[in-house]
Amino acid sequence: MVGDKGVKKLLIISIFLLPNMLGFMVFIGIPIISSFVLSFTEWDLISSPSFVGLSNYIQLFHDDNFWAALKHTLTFIVGYLPTVMAISLAIALILNQKIKFKVFFRAAYFIPVVTSWVAVALIWKWLLNPTYGLVNYGLSLVGVTGPAWLQDPSWAMVGIILTSVWKDVGFVMVLFLAGLQGIPNSYYEAAEIDGANRFQKFWKITLPLLSPTTFFVLVISLINSFQVFDQVMIMTQGGPAGSTTVLVQQIYNHAFRYNQMGYASAASWILFALVFIVTFIQMRLQKRWIDYGQ
Repeated sequence: MVGDKGVKKLLIISIFLLPNMLGFMVFIGIPIISSFVLSFTEWDLISSPSFVGLSNYIQLFHDDNFWAALKHTLTFIVGYLPTVMAISLAIALILNQKIKFKVFFRAAYFIPVVTSWVAVALIWKWLLNPTYGLVNYGLSLVGVTGPAWLQDPSWAMVGIILTSVWKDVGFVMVLFLAGLQGIPNSYYEAAEIDGANRFQKFWKITLPLLSPTTFFVLVISLINSFQVFDQVMIMTQGGPAGSTTVLVQQIYNHAFRYNQMGYASAASWILFALVFIVTFIQMRLQKRWIDYGQ
């Protein structure tokens, strides 16, 4: 095959790529195209779709529930993203040291990552129960009266953020740990010779050389945060009083509860546009703060 040229080489490559391309088109390509077409229609899953042009998009931008869901999604991102990154980095720094049972702790922190969101959400729904949950019981031991958590509009999103951080911290920790282990130890040895303390080594060596990993974590975590749904659906169903309704849940409701497939498709493409714009900005700004060691 190495020596083949022209049409024969292209044919051989196409044969090998065909199974993958077929799977992509059937399960990804065609649904994406279909959802885009549906966003310009009105379809209730029973009658035939009818073309309505930009009506769904115009209605979306005048929908107070859509803006409320976007606000709740951004609230989740602001609370979740810095928290999970800070805690994961701190744990990774500790587990990168020479400590006993290091392998055990790495595995223990990673267990929630491979656990089903259904199981995690149900456990945390019990832990955050205001009457018999362990969280409020622990707070009572130090003289603090815990809030109603998932039953209080002011605290429900905080409970969802705590649950999400607990589940994802192990995954982000592994990424940071891989980045830390890629930093040559000679840099720290040279810094010690120059009299640098622990904080100076962290600020001048660890953070700059860890910036590619930080950027990767930031991008994937932000994309996943915009798609938050499972924990909200199981723990609060968007309540209380709609205080935790997020974009993906609103899309789900319009599609599978109200049978407004066109409207839901339009909302999906708005969500895609938001994720694309944010990711594009991140990619454009990465050269300003990322050190690839070149």
